[in-house]
Amino acid sequence: MKARFVLPLLLLVGACTAAPPPRYLVGDPYSMGGVWSYPREDFALVETGLAARQAGRGRNTPTANGEDWSASRALAAHRTLQLPAVVTVTNLENGRSLTLRVNERGPVNPGRVVGLSDRAADLLGVPAGGGTQVRIEVDGERSRALATGVLGRAPEAVAIETAPRGVVAAESLDPLPGARAAVQRAAAAPVVAPVADAAAPPPNVVLPESVTNGTPSPGRIFVEAGILSRADAAQRLAARVPGARVEAFGPRRDQRFRVRAGPFATAAQADAALERTLAAGVSGARILVD
Repeated sequence: MKARFVLPLLLLVGACTAAPPPRYLVGDPYSMGGVWSYPREDFALVETGLAARQAGRGRNTPTANGEDWSASRALAAHRTLQLPAVVTVTNLENGRSLTLRVNERGPVNPGRVVGLSDRAADLLGVPAGGGTQVRIEVDGERSRALATGVLGRAPEAVAIETAPRGVVAAESLDPLPGARAAVQRAAAAPVVAPVADAAAPPPNVVLPESVTNGTPSPGRIFVEAGILSRADAAQRLAARVPGARVEAFGPRRDQRFRVRAGPFATAAQADAALERTLAAGVSGARILVD
């Protein structure tokens, strides 16, 4: 008699412990690899740096926003982007580009700008050791469509223009304020709300694992300690970073100052310089390619 209740009980337990659905995530600041990261929504991000393989992830492992991670799918991890997002990653050393889904936080190494699944790394030609020069560009249109189709993101406000008024040929005057007829007319007037004519976004964005071959365009590797609006502040920051210098850029009326060390011949040299910079208390330092 007891045996016949075992299967329903197991089904009930399984139903109670089912994983929550994937959700849209920006998230709070967090510490990873000894460095704090500050997530923010950004649909126009373009940045360069070094790529790494996202290690230690098995098949169907839950990601930061509740999706599934698999080394056999073309996926990526980013420290600050909204999750999920759609980005195009270009290997600057061989010219290959791949558009893929970002659904995880990482990489752990603060000197790497993106973490790639094994499948994505293989398609892009990023070796197991990582340290490959890459450029990342967020696909704003597809990222917005993807974000809207996931639970947890508030809909964006839609700007509604005022409809043009036609020429009034004749009109009847309203009663004086406070008159009984005025009160009755106000109570009877219907409230008309504008309706946005927008098609429902797709619940998901399908990204084919299609590699585009372009021209290799490797750059020089730098460690950037920060960008400031005042030259004196930039000089004080440069004094804390071994081998750093101040570079002015932008129009004279709105000139800014970046503090950089490098260029470095190898990723290993840049890693060592970044480690020294972080040890000096410059937490916002990063490796980039220019």
